[in-house]
Amino acid sequence: MPTLLNTSRTRTVPIGKGLKINLSPIRVNILKDKSRHTVRLPRRIILGKGAVEELGSNIRELGLKRVVVLTSKTPMRLFGEKIRKTLSESRLSFRLIPIGGGDAFTEALKLEKSLARPDRKPGGSVVVGFGGGRVIDAGKILAWRNSLEFISVPTVPSHDGIASPLASAPRGGRRYSFNTIMPSVIIGDVSILATAPGKYFGAGVGDLVAKHTAVKDWRLSHTLRGEYYGEYAASLAETIAERIVKCVDKIAGDKLEGASILVEALIHAGVLIGIAGSSRPCSGSEHLFSHALDYVAGYPALHGEQVGIGTIMMSRLHDGDWLRIRDALSKVGAPVSARGINVSEKQLVKALTLAHTIRPERYTILGDKGLTRRAAEELARSTMVI
Repeated sequence: MPTLLNTSRTRTVPIGKGLKINLSPIRVNILKDKSRHTVRLPRRIILGKGAVEELGSNIRELGLKRVVVLTSKTPMRLFGEKIRKTLSESRLSFRLIPIGGGDAFTEALKLEKSLARPDRKPGGSVVVGFGGGRVIDAGKILAWRNSLEFISVPTVPSHDGIASPLASAPRGGRRYSFNTIMPSVIIGDVSILATAPGKYFGAGVGDLVAKHTAVKDWRLSHTLRGEYYGEYAASLAETIAERIVKCVDKIAGDKLEGASILVEALIHAGVLIGIAGSSRPCSGSEHLFSHALDYVAGYPALHGEQVGIGTIMMSRLHDGDWLRIRDALSKVGAPVSARGINVSEKQLVKALTLAHTIRPERYTILGDKGLTRRAAEELARSTMVI
């Protein structure tokens, strides 16, 4: 019989007073020989101009009647009427709630306390995340904690969390990812996504090219440590990363076409996490560097911007074509240096030396002992990051 296992060690950390989250990787139903795991996928993915107009009808088709829409000030001001219209036309009971300025976990807990009992009753309610990464993470957490359906409606094409079951929460200056639920429906309205500022496009490219080094790290851990490795998920991740590199001119040249290319790739990448039962095909040493930079410099830039810079450096460690990655990021206006993300050379080098400590159970090109200060500085200089 299959046994419920974790693919690596588990950590539990407190999040606020009296609250804890389990920081294990995605739990998967897997045989002891690691030949089987449970794949969780969205029921529907809807992409295109005006796709948000189908939100109400899709909720109805899921057999749900009550809707809690989490958003933030800018999406609510620009597109709130579109959400109200589609939900009203489908005769749904709904609340449109702009979240506060706290992290996703804190905001989800605040909302949970304020929701009426019928809104928290499984089987009849759905949570919609309409906004950027923090809003979508808060929606996932709220839905997960109350066993509700979740629908992801991103408004910026900046990271693959729009389609994955993972959410993140800060603790002690560091950001941890943990498993919640896979969105039941993902709606990518390119006419909305195309209005996002250009930096979010650069961040999206950064999060996608990261799959180049993430897969190499995963493969390395499989070879040296015997970690489970999914060839199918790895191949898809590499294909996504390669396509984005080839499409940077289109992304830079036309925001509508760029939004379409990015959201499709980001959704595919997020779904890969469900296929693999792990964030491994999408997150490796480049993400560890980004998390370390958050710790050292206090979240200096967008996640995808930091990851993109990490990918340049980790690609060189893997003896990959780091210049090609750098050029791709430059073409879409993404930062490629410490100065571009407002961190000092000292902070960036420090983050490189700490990166291997962020998730010690996740083996990468950084090894068990990480980089010395001298090696980190040489890496950053040789890739023109400092």
